[in-house]
Amino acid sequence: MAKQTGKGRQKRKLISTKVNRLSPSGIRKFFDLLASMDGVISLGVGEPDYATPWHIIEAAIKSLERGYTMYTSNSGIVELRQETAKFLEEKYAVKYDPVGEILMTVGVSEALDLAMRAILNPGDEVLMSDPHYVAYDSCVIMAGGEPVMVPTSEKDNFEINADDIESRITPKTKAILIGYPANPTGAVMGRDKLLAIADVARRHKLIVISDEIYARLVYGVEHTCFASLPDIQDNTILLGGFSKAYAMTGWRIGYAAAPRDIIAAMTKIHQYTIMSAPTMAQVAAIEALKSGESSVQEMVEDYNRRRLVIVKGFRDIGLSCFEPKGAFYAFPSIAVTGMTSEEFSEKLLVEEKIAAVPGSAFGGCGEGYVRCCYATSLADIEEALNRMARFVKKHRK
Repeated sequence: MAKQTGKGRQKRKLISTKVNRLSPSGIRKFFDLLASMDGVISLGVGEPDYATPWHIIEAAIKSLERGYTMYTSNSGIVELRQETAKFLEEKYAVKYDPVGEILMTVGVSEALDLAMRAILNPGDEVLMSDPHYVAYDSCVIMAGGEPVMVPTSEKDNFEINADDIESRITPKTKAILIGYPANPTGAVMGRDKLLAIADVARRHKLIVISDEIYARLVYGVEHTCFASLPDIQDNTILLGGFSKAYAMTGWRIGYAAAPRDIIAAMTKIHQYTIMSAPTMAQVAAIEALKSGESSVQEMVEDYNRRRLVIVKGFRDIGLSCFEPKGAFYAFPSIAVTGMTSEEFSEKLLVEEKIAAVPGSAFGGCGEGYVRCCYATSLADIEEALNRMARFVKKHRK
């Protein structure tokens, strides 16, 4: 059979429609630029500048010395699931059976992906705040669902509103995805507002996926675990992990806690794609839960000092800045410059060697802001503020 050539040849569609819909991460673009420059102060990377506490590292080393390098159960080491269940009950008064209701994952990112693939059918809609963490809408799309944005704003403290959620519910709505403390804004939701969202979810029989990776990093407020609210645990997929509070980003260890049928569905996918979370990381996580509390408190106190410095600094140089109550991000407005967030970030990097992430990377409502991570040294924060003051003075409208 003769080969078809020229204009008559049809181009094969090698890449799936779902993947073609995904936008490259707006965060990674700036990391690539950063890698090619010297002398840059990075306020872009969302990870602690602390090393993992030594006693946690040592636990992993000892497990390697003992030859403990084999697969674990798909669900994770039983002791780790038990310690996770114990932590959730003692900290937030929410009970999970470590056998059947908790799954250890390769970071919260995998847990989020598993949750979406486990519950969504093609065309199912997932409501989420705008702005939001960059992976939220992408995970929904990859699972065949449709992300639906619920706008938030600085005047409302970037808190998602139950009435705004309810007004966007359709017959196709399957779930609500929330993440508080929030990336990129640092917003924290109070109990009353979360209760209102829980009421909407119950009445409309929706699943709530609650990403609480920053739960331990709060300042002057209490974190409310969504699953601990009355009569909502059976509708909730709780996501958490060790990366942020224990300075364990590279260990890639997280978890999902949910009703048995949902965890069973997530485990099916997990066992065929991942098998099990890294064994030595699970051993390290056990040590973190057993003996890591003092290190967490030390880091939280230090982040709080940095938080106060960076927010005041932005305000002093003329950038209005919402006060973050959680995580380790500030989200200053750049309206006084008249630039888009991407223009601001690119010029700031080139002219002053400061890396910040454009707010537009996190959704349309992030336009006009930049995300600045204060999980870096006070000396770097102060120098970054000096450089930004010079930049803002030069570019102010």
